[in-house]
Amino acid sequence: MTIDSANTDVDDRDQVLFEPGLLERSAPFYVAGHRGLVGSAIWRKLQAEGFSNLIGRSSKELDLEDRNAVFPFFAETTPRYVVLAAAKVGGILANNTYPVDFLSENLRIQVNVLDAALEHGVERLLFLGSSCIYPRLAPQPIREETLLTGHLEPTNDAYAIAKIAGILQIQAVRRQYGLPWISAMPTNLYGPGDNFSVHGSHVLPALIRRYDEAVKSGAKSVTNWGTGAPRREFLHVDDMAAACLHLLENYDGPSQVNVGTGADVTIKEIAETVARVVGYTGETEWDTTKPNGTPQKLLDVSKLADAGWTAEIALEDGLRSTVEWYREHMDAIRW
Repeated sequence: MTIDSANTDVDDRDQVLFEPGLLERSAPFYVAGHRGLVGSAIWRKLQAEGFSNLIGRSSKELDLEDRNAVFPFFAETTPRYVVLAAAKVGGILANNTYPVDFLSENLRIQVNVLDAALEHGVERLLFLGSSCIYPRLAPQPIREETLLTGHLEPTNDAYAIAKIAGILQIQAVRRQYGLPWISAMPTNLYGPGDNFSVHGSHVLPALIRRYDEAVKSGAKSVTNWGTGAPRREFLHVDDMAAACLHLLENYDGPSQVNVGTGADVTIKEIAETVARVVGYTGETEWDTTKPNGTPQKLLDVSKLADAGWTAEIALEDGLRSTVEWYREHMDAIRW
């Protein structure tokens, strides 16, 4: 099966007849994972856009892995719209070390929320995945049609499989029940509310923490993983939130939509930028015994552009505001 015919098969089986438009600002709107990096940004965006009936529960208030808790929650709150941003996430070290956790926990969260949303007739739902769903050696920039056409990056394949399952469940709901649910696949995200822990953070917050600590300690050198050669794309989480609302109001289709900037940099370049932003003037060394991960991961954002949206926040501007937030919230930050 060719890539083009695989995508056509998905389109041909779709049963949704729906014209996107403005969401009702007073309707109940559940943001699953509203305290996380993406969820909190979406919450801020929705508040700024006048949504007055937002629903959010912390993990202590509602365990999304508990099916017997999720279904009564949906019955009680009856959301009309849902963004599923809740997930167990982490960087290359965490994904490579705890694959069972990333697969099992994310599958349970997704299945419980999507099944409950289906049972209670949620009209419009956006499922958020990750660009790691694409093959490790996918042609660059990565088009949506390359899904399931090659081997995954082994350091995060378990997490990727869980997210792929979510995309397929969205497509299945569209095909079987005709509901206008959609999926979005963000590139590497950063911004306020990120995870800056030693063992759980992604590359950019890890670099911010590492270089900031080096400034404070007066360290003469900082050591980063790998060679610094892999290329990565970074999107500010506030841009991601804006893209999510835009897609909910302007896009409908079975294919997941890539969300990114359409431009990438090497890990070495991003490390140099972070060092400059935090004021670090020492040396940077690279531990080449550690894995690089995927050589390049740049998303083709043509489908998103066709839907009428492009990113606005420049990388260095976004980094400066993120570093400021990080330093102002040291006591309450996720470690």
